[in-house]
Amino acid sequence: MIRRLRSRVRGEDGAAVVEFVLISALVMGLLLAVLQVAVYVHVRNVVAASAQEGARYAANADVDSGAGAPRTLDIVGNALGGSTADGLSCSSAEELDSTGLVLVVVQCTGAVPALFGALGDLLPVNATGRAIKEGQ
Repeated sequence: MIRRLRSRVRGEDGAAVVEFVLISALVMGLLLAVLQVAVYVHVRNVVAASAQEGARYAANADVDSGAGAPRTLDIVGNALGGSTADGLSCSSAEELDSTGLVLVVVQCTGAVPALFGALGDLLPVNATGRAIKEGQ
């Protein structure tokens, strides 16, 4: 009777190590997913703020409206690094709103780099900044 009990208990030797490995892989996957979401939100917010700043810069009376896109890319490059700025495509133009005001609009599109490089750039980023053109 005691031998049977011992043989059953010995059958589970090493199970804790296997369980630890499985749970560790799951926890690491969840940690990387949370970090990827944090990076995405940060990059999206920086690009949105940079597009708004680029639009405000291009809305000045003595500045060409087309200067908003390069200014936006400079700000993103300083804040996030050149590789993220290289992955963005920004354009700036003037448009009329419904009340007849001239707006400078800066639009940026691109992708957020993944923490795990094999995934590539899966998360798109689209940001638009608008400002009223001075002197109109």
